[in-house]
Amino acid sequence: MEDPGDAHRRAAEAIAAADALLVTAGAGMGVDSGLPDFRGDEGFWRAYPPFRHLGLSFVDLADPRWFDDDPALAWGFYGHRLHLYRDTAPHRGYARLRRWSEARPAGGFVFTSNVDGHFQRAGFAEERVCECHGAIGRLQCTAGCGREPWAADGASVTVDPATMRATDPLPACPGCGALARPGILMFGDLDWDPSRTAAQQARLRAWLSGLDLRRLVVVECGAGTAVPTVRMLGQDLARRGATLIRVNPREPQAPAGAIAIPQGAAPALAAIDATLA
Repeated sequence: MEDPGDAHRRAAEAIAAADALLVTAGAGMGVDSGLPDFRGDEGFWRAYPPFRHLGLSFVDLADPRWFDDDPALAWGFYGHRLHLYRDTAPHRGYARLRRWSEARPAGGFVFTSNVDGHFQRAGFAEERVCECHGAIGRLQCTAGCGREPWAADGASVTVDPATMRATDPLPACPGCGALARPGILMFGDLDWDPSRTAAQQARLRAWLSGLDLRRLVVVECGAGTAVPTVRMLGQDLARRGATLIRVNPREPQAPAGAIAIPQGAAPALAAIDATLA
């Protein structure tokens, strides 16, 4: 692994010379904002002790069946996350990425597996963000009444912190009154409405198709190997000529030719920004 200072310098030089910037981000991007690290069952249970006593892991709870079997449990988990993401401010690295993107001739785009909506909160244009797993800020009907997913802006969920169960009233579909659920792709999820994400993906493909990939820089932050969707996109683009900058404190290993920075997103982006300045 090269010296971090050399990696920061090479990353800054690549960004300064780029025509376009693709920001790709996984769960590690939000850790520096103060969001919990769900890495492994122990990390999840540190954030949510009541679920340890129930023997339920993140994978167990991120299952759409709970909206049928135990809606109060389902909305206890997702309601707490909804308010946590609302109440947490994105760290300064988001603004740095937005500034770098806006300075590129062809602009920038975001591809993220995060559902927190923090890139839009940080000022990225909605039409330049692709959320491959959906967003907690969108709701959909569990009854499939035909209502298109809607914004969760007015939704509020009261959660008992001792039991992590939600209390009535739970979010409901404004069309038919049935129980609502987050517009997030869960594990084994056959009912997620992918229409918004599909439109985002189409815009991303169109943007990429107009670029000279040799002049594209991919800045990947906090994307691990457990769910490798984000890492795979950056690596595919690197094989096609793009420059990949991988920022990851735990899994910085990167393909030949990539720039690997074994740090968290906030300090790494601050160091690159200082070099750019």
